[in-house]
Amino acid sequence: MESLKGKVVLLTGATGGIGSKTAALLASAGANVFLSGRNQAALKGVAQTAGIPLQQCLLMDITNENEVSAAVANVVQQAGTIDILVNAAGIGIIRTMDQLTSADFMQSLQTNLIGPFYLVKAVLPIMKEKKKGLIIQIPGVLGKVPMAGAAAYSASKYGLTGMMQSIREEIKRTDIRITQLFLGGVDSAFWDRIDLRVQRDKMILAEEAARAIWFLCQQPSSGVVSEMVLQPFNHQAI
Repeated sequence: MESLKGKVVLLTGATGGIGSKTAALLASAGANVFLSGRNQAALKGVAQTAGIPLQQCLLMDITNENEVSAAVANVVQQAGTIDILVNAAGIGIIRTMDQLTSADFMQSLQTNLIGPFYLVKAVLPIMKEKKKGLIIQIPGVLGKVPMAGAAAYSASKYGLTGMMQSIREEIKRTDIRITQLFLGGVDSAFWDRIDLRVQRDKMILAEEAARAIWFLCQQPSSGVVSEMVLQPFNHQAI
């Protein structure tokens, strides 16, 4: 496994349950972690807990291309490069078609697909210049296997999966690696706003999901983990 010591990491969605736990693990491993999110106070709280300098907290809305570009430029200005991009930002709208609105659908695509496109578009030239880097996206299992009520969410996550697989083909002659993490149900605030009967006590802990990301950030230079699937035995209520 490669050491994370001194690696420059841009972590988006850093204030979420998975993101905040990931920030602490990466920082404790010696990585130079930059945090991004939409809430400055929450970002500072994560940074203080993880021991990350406050100037490395970047306000960024993933759906705003100008803000994404500015955040990436800020990281490069401070650290000179970006070695690893971990995108933990996302939104979950789980509604059946009779309840799903056009606005819901477009918001899902904007946050879970178009936002990651902005991120990769901004970061990839930096990695191409040195022909090395690692991009970790988190489509979740609904980017691989759909379920009822997840038309908008699955559409955005299937799109993310396909986009990253295509980009992987473009850069396969470089040492830029792309990993997709297909997480099942994680006990986080994600479920607080979803009207779906689930057994949260049987879900993956946010700490364990973060540990999977921490592990993937240390892939050996001789290979790549193209994808990882991590899910609970069962969290659907009967």
